[in-house]
Amino acid sequence: MKVVKIVTKYLLVAFFIFAGVRHFLDPDFYLNLMPDYLPAHAFLVYFTGVTEVMAGIMLAIPKLSRWGAWFIIAHLVAFFSVHFWMIQESERYVGDGITIELLWVRIVMQVVFIVWAYWYVSDKPAKGATA
Repeated sequence: MKVVKIVTKYLLVAFFIFAGVRHFLDPDFYLNLMPDYLPAHAFLVYFTGVTEVMAGIMLAIPKLSRWGAWFIIAHLVAFFSVHFWMIQESERYVGDGITIELLWVRIVMQVVFIVWAYWYVSDKPAKGATA
């Protein structure tokens, strides 16, 4: 079980770092997802990219892993409002392979990622671990 937990932890690390980097590689994609009620769209796209990378890195560092897991959870909870807004404004997003069902699946995936990250909240660094 320990090997599974380590492997899945680094999968989550890779996912968050990759997702964060994508904010810089394709900012227009994320700008199109920004709710109208949020200000400074470009700043928020880059800011969330940085925070996703930071959260992934923190999760990978034994002494910061617990905080990284909480950071990921906070990040995911904050994005619930964006996902629900996209459902409310679904006429803007449905099409080109995106369905209303897919928008709802994103909500379910947020919960899965929250539970996944929570699995690492109780992780304590090994004795003598340095970061």
